[in-house]
Amino acid sequence: MHYAIVTETYPPEVNGVALTVQSLEGGLRARGHEVSLVRPRQDGATAADPGETLVRGVALPRYPGLRAGLPATGTLARAWSDSRPDAVYVATEGPLGWSALRAARRLGIPVATGFHTRFDEYMRDYAMPWLEPVALRWMRHFHNRADATLVPTRELESFLDRSGFERVRLLPRAVDTQLFDPARRDDALRAELDVGPGAPLLIHVGRIAAEKNLALAVRGFRRLQARRPDARYVWVGDGPMREALQRDNPDFVFTGIVRGEALARLFASADLFVFPSRSETFGNVTLEAMASGIATIAWDYGAAREHLRDGEHGAAIASGDEATFLSAVERIAGGDDAMARMREMGAAARGAVLGLSPQRVAQDFDTLLSGLCNGDPANVRRAAA
Repeated sequence: MHYAIVTETYPPEVNGVALTVQSLEGGLRARGHEVSLVRPRQDGATAADPGETLVRGVALPRYPGLRAGLPATGTLARAWSDSRPDAVYVATEGPLGWSALRAARRLGIPVATGFHTRFDEYMRDYAMPWLEPVALRWMRHFHNRADATLVPTRELESFLDRSGFERVRLLPRAVDTQLFDPARRDDALRAELDVGPGAPLLIHVGRIAAEKNLALAVRGFRRLQARRPDARYVWVGDGPMREALQRDNPDFVFTGIVRGEALARLFASADLFVFPSRSETFGNVTLEAMASGIATIAWDYGAAREHLRDGEHGAAIASGDEATFLSAVERIAGGDDAMARMREMGAAARGAVLGLSPQRVAQDFDTLLSGLCNGDPANVRRAAA
């Protein structure tokens, strides 16, 4: 089969959508399929790799290094007329995504979209709550033009069904448990981070931006620190709030963007992952933390709702209950028996995600797309069950 994947973000950009798309692309190739990738030309890129179509893009405000693809309906229609894909997957809802939908419809090519980002909730995080319903209507209009909309959790599938989205299908996420592995824990790295023997090390991994609700993580750490002055906090990532956060918290360690084995080493060398974001569609980092064998605290939705068991793997907190979130940080990471408790929770967390194979997700993705090619919606639904 020949599949086309259209995305406005792709590695070396670091975010959940880019890494998920790359994993899906690699999974389809490993299954023997031809994959054409369409994405904006990134800074410094000179030529497309084989099988790639690079289009013009513009920088995104507040997101340094990321670019939105400009409209390219004609370009895609010509490319797909010359080399027609059996199905198209559109991962992002920007101008390039809209162009891909139009081109696929014009040529009669089956198309699936991915619901990766809760832009409606971003409106609240950036102090524009009145735009939440507008953003949801815009996303509904986009995704309902597709033959299927793929989502990572049953919770999101149910929400979109209730909100008027049509043909919503479940495609679970995976995690690389060979990369994210407790065996990568490194005492020398902990010493570099000024973490004393038996001291709890908290970690945050992700974009340092308003939508991540980072003030709550800081409050939780300060509350823990009052009980455990030896506690340390490492922040992995970058974003518009980093400068202010670093200025106001000189005892925090900021690593910048870290990838691959270096990121896995940081995860495994920590003791507690605190993830206060309320705007995630899924939250890949939750699975990465769990696979790394560290206790995790997150809101009870997205990846946490699917996989994190409260009291067993860490804490899954009812949405908006900040008091319980804060007390969970202190309860899990504080006290004389905290290290043993976090090790036990981390081991259980890893066991819970060991079966989330990227190969299985690629197989399900393949079955979903081939179901669209065959015009068999029932086959699409069975693939995601």
